[in-house]
Amino acid sequence: MRLPSGVVTVLAVVLNTGVGHAAPTPSQASPPPPLPPGVSATLWRLAVPPGSEPTPEKVALGEKLFREKRLSADNTVACMTCHEPELGFTDGKALSEGIGNQKVTRNSPTVLNALFNATQFWDGRAGTLEDQAKLPILNPREMGMPSPEAVVQKVRAIPEYAAEFKKVFGREVNYDDLAAAIAAFERMQFSGSARFDKFITGDAKALTASEKNGWALFNGKARCNSCHAGNAVSPLFSDQKFHNIGVAAHKQDFVTLARKGVQVVRTGDEKQIDELALQTEFSELGRFLVTKQENDVGSFKTPTLRNAGITGPYMHDGSLTTLWDVMDHYNKGGVPNPFLDGGMQRLGLTEPEVDDLVAFLFALTDTKFDKLNKEQLAKQRARRNNRPERDTEVAMGKKGNLGDLAPNPDLNVKNPADLGIYGDVTPVAPSTQSKPR
Repeated sequence: MRLPSGVVTVLAVVLNTGVGHAAPTPSQASPPPPLPPGVSATLWRLAVPPGSEPTPEKVALGEKLFREKRLSADNTVACMTCHEPELGFTDGKALSEGIGNQKVTRNSPTVLNALFNATQFWDGRAGTLEDQAKLPILNPREMGMPSPEAVVQKVRAIPEYAAEFKKVFGREVNYDDLAAAIAAFERMQFSGSARFDKFITGDAKALTASEKNGWALFNGKARCNSCHAGNAVSPLFSDQKFHNIGVAAHKQDFVTLARKGVQVVRTGDEKQIDELALQTEFSELGRFLVTKQENDVGSFKTPTLRNAGITGPYMHDGSLTTLWDVMDHYNKGGVPNPFLDGGMQRLGLTEPEVDDLVAFLFALTDTKFDKLNKEQLAKQRARRNNRPERDTEVAMGKKGNLGDLAPNPDLNVKNPADLGIYGDVTPVAPSTQSKPR
């Protein structure tokens, strides 16, 4: 696997100190204007490998291919089938469906901001957007094409594509260029213009009182920032790491499954790992399929929280329907299993606190999806009393492992709205309170 180009973990060094330790070579091209406030130019340059900068011609071809159903074996499924732009580049389903209405075993993650991911897919089995673009076309349950050669032969036989590839790449259709075009289109799907972004750059009125309290809980008692920190060096609200949070423990004996997996998985066999991830019981092994390391059993990548309000159902298997379900899962400390992440423990959140956290999460949706965000909030709120994951006794320490509760930051002492603009180490001037003389 190639080293990932969008290594977010180096941003703390690059953005805050200007010193890069083994950092990826930044692109020398100028980022496409205008970038939203939640996406810094430095972040964009780090995430785009030199030579892979999206040009208007390559992006246009990539969008056409992204929507092209003829890339599938039966001409019924395109990339867009599971990543609809109008739905935040997801499909709104728990588990995605490919040719012949075959279901896979994973939920479709959003394409929005995927260019900034250190790895692609829930288990990180692809290192770049180009690698990611190739695999669904060949997966038997997704687009079902038998081989890269078959894809190239099919696309070459379509006159419009034969001409466009010549124009954009200066040569005949090949599989690498096809993936590069799709990746170029995906690199233009950045998102960072939510009400939260207005708040964090100094507009104290951009969030409601409930949402502000949710932000305080997010950074305190709820411990969300342990893996989903949102700041100048982590504007995606993801640590880009892999964690076992107990979601798959509902239905798997991890120890037995891991023993079987060691015998079955062929390390480095990209095609086999892709098929095991989407077609078999081994899907629940998560990152273990890629590394075969015991500490990766049942671990999945921390997803971005941007646009979370419109990209449900949630988790790698789409098993949590609402953000209330998500908070209930974390509030009780997940589901115990031998490989549960050490950071998973009860949170002790009350119902009003859960409501505030959900309100804050909906404030992370890009304003261009305002209408859809309001619709999804209404739908989820209608299910608020249907809470299969809620276990109040465990969450409040009346049974099970008590754990330690985290403190809450005091907004009157430190206002997150004064922290500064993403990607800029110069703090904005406080705008809401006058200081004593």
